[in-house]
Amino acid sequence: MKVAVFDFDGTLADTLRDLADAVNHGLSVLGCPLHEYDEYKKFIGNGALKLCERALPDDRKLLCHELHELFSAYYGQHFLDKTVLFDGIRETLAELRDIGVCLAIATNKPEQFAVKMTEKLMPEFDFVKVLGGVDDRPKKPDRAVIDEIISAVPDADTVFMIGDSNVDIRTGKNCGAVSIGCVWGFRERDELIAEGADYIAECPNDIADIIRVY
Repeated sequence: MKVAVFDFDGTLADTLRDLADAVNHGLSVLGCPLHEYDEYKKFIGNGALKLCERALPDDRKLLCHELHELFSAYYGQHFLDKTVLFDGIRETLAELRDIGVCLAIATNKPEQFAVKMTEKLMPEFDFVKVLGGVDDRPKKPDRAVIDEIISAVPDADTVFMIGDSNVDIRTGKNCGAVSIGCVWGFRERDELIAEGADYIAECPNDIADIIRVY
């Protein structure tokens, strides 16, 4: 069986503005400079705590955990204010499902939010696992999250790691998965190519085409 493992932020959904608003709220409370939306594209990818650390000025990094608490509280109330699926994602997931591909999500987004957002945005799809950032499991690019997904699919023979950043491509390499870099996300095409993505998807439909013929 083929298993398609999707990153969430920047791959399935455009979550940038809600994430940025939540961090900027915390920065404002702490009296720190705020950032424009585009700046957050390079902050996202390694989990919420790292996102908060990157957003803080160099001389205020010790406020990281305090900012993370403020971010979490605000994001918990506003995580779907501006977030939407990227165009073509729903159709791509449906096509993969219909040809018998097992669907899963592996993200560094806090797992509680990943699960809630999947239920709200994609209720018609049965993901075998929706795994996010938790304290007791290493985050991507560690292969642990992929191993947990594979353990739930005993007959898995080909695994695809699909994402928009170098973190996702490295995750694929670390577990021997076929990596597909998505250029519509938060990082640049050059980053995906430099990291050695096996395939580059120009649009969501390319994902189904790649997996179908692999």
